[in-house]
Amino acid sequence: MKSYDVTSLGELLIDFTENGKSEQGNCMFEANPGGAPCNVLAMLAKLGYKTSFIGKVGDDFFGNQLKSSLDELNIDAGYLYRDEKIHTTLALVHTDPDGDRDFSFYRNPGADMMLTEDEVPKNRISDSRIFHYGSLSMTHEGVRKATKKAIRIAEDSKAILSFDPNLRPPLWETLDDAKEQILYGLAHCHILKISDNEIQWLTGEDDFTAGVNWIRDRFDIKLILVSMGKEGSRAYCGETMVEVLPFLQKKTIETTGAGDTFGGCILAYVLEHGLDHLTRENLTEMLTFANAAASLITTKKGALRVMPTKEEISALIEYRRNYK
Repeated sequence: MKSYDVTSLGELLIDFTENGKSEQGNCMFEANPGGAPCNVLAMLAKLGYKTSFIGKVGDDFFGNQLKSSLDELNIDAGYLYRDEKIHTTLALVHTDPDGDRDFSFYRNPGADMMLTEDEVPKNRISDSRIFHYGSLSMTHEGVRKATKKAIRIAEDSKAILSFDPNLRPPLWETLDDAKEQILYGLAHCHILKISDNEIQWLTGEDDFTAGVNWIRDRFDIKLILVSMGKEGSRAYCGETMVEVLPFLQKKTIETTGAGDTFGGCILAYVLEHGLDHLTRENLTEMLTFANAAASLITTKKGALRVMPTKEEISALIEYRRNYK
């Protein structure tokens, strides 16, 4: 038996999300704790799972805020390091009228890039059932080496490896570099969560099933999830493909963290049911719960500290079942 359900490694940062305008007409921003790998843990922690985060923030005001957030959420922060020279990474999230987002990063460098191989805790990763990672911790050489060391440790410990590319083009020297590292991530995972635009960019296929087949021709990934925004989501497992419609919300504010909320629910389902014998019914139940959770997070500012409860998610599913 392992002590931790899920450990993730990667970026923990402040998302400055738009929050109205001042009396002078200037755009105001709210400082929300965020970072995709830790957002996933926040959803899992809200569902009662034991989680742990590996990463680095600055020894500054925002670093203190992030550490306090992890403590509040019962995410183990024993391997959250503090950098005395480099500030906490910041991201400004601009939301367009159609709901699309544009990110501006203050990360040249940012503290999350400063994680080193020597700071990767072998015992913690080996003591986790699932290891989750993304591609932002592979944008630069030092943290890339740390990420790949963590992946090797997870493989040696027979953990399930989960990967979310979470492509952010401004953070890469070139998109060719991004593709190379994302392909590395694909080569080592058992669970892949990838968005509609990411799979089209990576594979060159407009059709999602064709894109999944492109990936499967190259890599042996047991469970592939394609998140499709307002179109819902799909799961590909063995010969089975399931598609589930979204829970569209009239009260949607922004979509930051929706994919991470979805991903956390997927990992929760895998923790309960495993990967080897998922039926069509299992996949449908899994996607329905994950879609409902993702829709709820879009009604709130930020993600990390406002994940929905199991009761809220179940109530939304029941409401749609009764009134669809």
